[in-house]
Amino acid sequence: MRIAIVSDAWTPQVNGVVRTLQTTIGRLQQRGHVVEAFTPDGFATRACPGYPEIRLALGCGTELGNRLAAFRPDAIHIATEGPLGWAARGWCKARGARFTTSFHTNFADYLAMRTHLPAGLFWPFLRRFHARASGVMTATARVAESLGRHGIDHTRRWSRGVDLSLFKPDGGQLDLATLPRPILLHVGRIAIEKNIEAFLALDVPGTKLLVGDGPARADLERRYPLARFVGVKQGAGLAAAYRAADVLVFPSRTDTFGLVMIEALACGTPVAGYPVPGPLDVIGTDGTGGGTDRIGAIDDDLARAVALALTADRDACARIGSGYCWSRCTDQFVGNLVDARIPAAVQ
Repeated sequence: MRIAIVSDAWTPQVNGVVRTLQTTIGRLQQRGHVVEAFTPDGFATRACPGYPEIRLALGCGTELGNRLAAFRPDAIHIATEGPLGWAARGWCKARGARFTTSFHTNFADYLAMRTHLPAGLFWPFLRRFHARASGVMTATARVAESLGRHGIDHTRRWSRGVDLSLFKPDGGQLDLATLPRPILLHVGRIAIEKNIEAFLALDVPGTKLLVGDGPARADLERRYPLARFVGVKQGAGLAAAYRAADVLVFPSRTDTFGLVMIEALACGTPVAGYPVPGPLDVIGTDGTGGGTDRIGAIDDDLARAVALALTADRDACARIGSGYCWSRCTDQFVGNLVDARIPAAVQ
């Protein structure tokens, strides 16, 4: 199958959306599919205001349309609601082509945080974007239910996986021997929507370690001098950070899943978070993730969640984490795709 994947999220961004797409594309290619990724690095871009690592391919419609036509896709998946996503949607609409979309980021809440406007103002924009899709892929049933309440009810499941050859309990650890324990780890983009200040402001023992970068880093590093900001880590370095930590703290209230949580679990590291989509789906209300032993904790009091997570069984964490399989996720993705049905005369 010839599969076109259109995404505004791409390298040099380091986040769960990019890693999910890159892993899925790799798995699809291993299965013999011909995949073309239409991403900002292939177009003239401008930096997103206030967020220079995000590049926006403004005015890309004609060029993107020409490239899609030349590729002749059997299936089209539009992953994000940015300029490339809207341009691809417009191209499909003009040709009567069918396509799927996915819901990776709760942009309504994200934009509300940045603009101080009500989140409800942004849902019509999201509804319109996804309305023409043959299916909207979501990571969990809870996200699908939330979208349904906002008028987006044609959802399809596309879960997430872990590279178990990399994220596993045995292996090297980041050298943190001189730091006070416990090590409380945060992994992800350092930006306002991640609610990182709720983590940094916790009055708990130990060391707060942050892996990642982003527009809020300089300000937070200045205001919380006892926290350790170590920058972006990927691959073996990221796995070593997970294994060295005593708990992964996930303070975000806007993520739709949180890939870092299942990577941490696969390394044997418990997770603490708020009772919101993502932590609820991975850790569960009772902290067992659907198993019998504690793998973390969720609580409206994040300090309490951290304390409970520190009592978790690391072997149980690894068992639950190892159940997230990229092969099964790829099966779901392929099963969700639809025949684009682009008439030859209008390609």
